[in-house]
Amino acid sequence: MTDTRDFTLAELLIVAASEAWRGNGEVLASGLGVIPRLGASLAKLTHSPELLMTDSEAFLVEEPIPLGPRGDYVPKYSGCMSFERVFECVWGGRRHAMIGPTQVDRWGQTNLSVVGDYRQPKIAMLGVRGLPGNSINHINSFFVPSHNKRVFVAGEVDMVSGVGFKPERWLEGSRRDLMDIRRVVTDLCVMDFEGPERAVRVRSLHPGVSFEEVQDNTGFPLLKADGMGETAHPTAEQLAIIRRLDPHDLRASALKGNPPGIRAATQA
Repeated sequence: MTDTRDFTLAELLIVAASEAWRGNGEVLASGLGVIPRLGASLAKLTHSPELLMTDSEAFLVEEPIPLGPRGDYVPKYSGCMSFERVFECVWGGRRHAMIGPTQVDRWGQTNLSVVGDYRQPKIAMLGVRGLPGNSINHINSFFVPSHNKRVFVAGEVDMVSGVGFKPERWLEGSRRDLMDIRRVVTDLCVMDFEGPERAVRVRSLHPGVSFEEVQDNTGFPLLKADGMGETAHPTAEQLAIIRRLDPHDLRASALKGNPPGIRAATQA
């Protein structure tokens, strides 16, 4: 029968983000921001319980901690995860982080630092922070809440803060086997870098979005992945978990300016 249920765009993106961690094994899952964090948490509580997660301080937890004020919630601690151990995971390729870059180019290079010329930028941001080391040493995915050509730029990003797949940027003899870019989740679609010569492909389109709309909002050519279809809708079980993990509905403000909800008809 047909089961018609409501879910928001944020909840659709959380489910899509969770898939980035599927099959990763026992790695440290780091979701930076509301949607990525809920995606990592959903992954651990459903298809990938082997993922390692922390309380964002110094302890491993067996159950992801809900967002916002905890009330009487008691974390389920399972071990110590000091900064030293976190860096061991980073440098050893045992981490998968989902980050929110300011710019992304066709090679997967990312920018967190400046918009415009580095010597006289139009906008100066936080700087590269830990992105150079993180991007070269472990798996990353990207979350982009507003898919447009200011983010997915033509040519190179204004400052290469995180490494990508552009051969000319890699020094001879550099170790490349630890880095990878698994998924790019945006408010329009899900993409990857699994095309020929690491070309960007659209894996799935969100409800009501066309491939042409995605291409029009991207500064470089895109490919259609084999079997490209509609992004998987959240199940009732996934929605219940998301709402338990985010009791204060912080996800609602994570996509300012985007449509608040999607009406979906799914098969049950």
